[in-house]
Amino acid sequence: MARREFLKALNRSAILNIIKTYGPIARTDIARLSGLSPAAVTGLTAELIEDGLVFEKQEGDSRGGRKPILLALDASHAYVVGIKLAEESATLALTDLNSEVLAQHSVLLTRREPVPVSDLLAEGVRELLRSAQVDHDCLLGIGVGLAGLIDSNAGICRVSPHNGWRDVPFAHLLEERLDCPVYLDNNVNTLTRVEQLYGVGQHVKDFLVVTIGRGVGLGIVANGQVYRGAHGAGGEFGHIVVDPDGLVCNCGNRGCLETFVAEPWLLRRAHLAGLEVSTPEELVAKAKAGNPTAIETLSRAGAVFGQALSTLVNLLEPALIIISGEGVRAGEFMFAPMRDAMAHHIFDRQAERIELRIEPLSDDTWARGAASLVLARIFHAPQLERQAALPQ
Repeated sequence: MARREFLKALNRSAILNIIKTYGPIARTDIARLSGLSPAAVTGLTAELIEDGLVFEKQEGDSRGGRKPILLALDASHAYVVGIKLAEESATLALTDLNSEVLAQHSVLLTRREPVPVSDLLAEGVRELLRSAQVDHDCLLGIGVGLAGLIDSNAGICRVSPHNGWRDVPFAHLLEERLDCPVYLDNNVNTLTRVEQLYGVGQHVKDFLVVTIGRGVGLGIVANGQVYRGAHGAGGEFGHIVVDPDGLVCNCGNRGCLETFVAEPWLLRRAHLAGLEVSTPEELVAKAKAGNPTAIETLSRAGAVFGQALSTLVNLLEPALIIISGEGVRAGEFMFAPMRDAMAHHIFDRQAERIELRIEPLSDDTWARGAASLVLARIFHAPQLERQAALPQ
């Protein structure tokens, strides 16, 4: 029974993904692309229509017989909420099945303890649904992205340095308050998911998402699957040690990559070099004005960043690297030396085969990424590791 249900879930996800990618599409074409029998496609698409995920659209062009009925995603009856959880605030986004943001809402977090935060977010979700005039029954689920070590399978925040949380079952806390499935993950993994489902990584089996801003994060897609490590702690790129004798990082080690590249550390290094700047924007403005200390601070960060990225390339050989986050505002002051360092340190001309994309983003993009945690459950087949747990 467990194996049969697993295979059915695989087939549902495959059909939904085909409709999302190629729709409007006829059932016969779904059968051809999926390899499923016409009868199986008919039965499963009937369930998807009943669940409000798919609807029958206009007739397609005839191929010599009766015009086929086309199937498309029904974006008007199913919705998802994504939450980007920061220290002092949260950004909420309501999306449809196409990941289009329909409404947004911000919540000021006056408390940092898990229970008060879950209360504030639950009320924020209700307000978001009210303002968008969406019935709660149309909500398929909620995705939450936050910084830290996250056990996404269990919905537990193992460590959140910004909030001071440890072993908090945050998904369960929200589910209790909203009577709705809640999925939790590291915020960089949420961006990785949205790139995989809807962005430039949509047709790439092996790619990386690297974020720079307050910290440095990494999302890994290997052979089409988001890689999290054995216990969900994979991707702590910001805490690889670049200089064992360097500045003491917030994690307690010395010379972590974050201490060279993350924005708070850029400001600190500028101060140590005698330049008084209070915001990353001010540091970049100084560089644009020709200040040599500002230029050197950003250039040094770029060179170290590029050397660290070359290590990732040599280990993983991705086809695509997406660099995003608030820190991309540094522009070519950082990215020109980054590219030079990558070209110098990457093994055997691999740099020539890698597509490098630099993408600015905002809080609503983070929230849209969090929403993709739910959308991934709908469109992507169940994770392969679940197969090992099935009875033989």
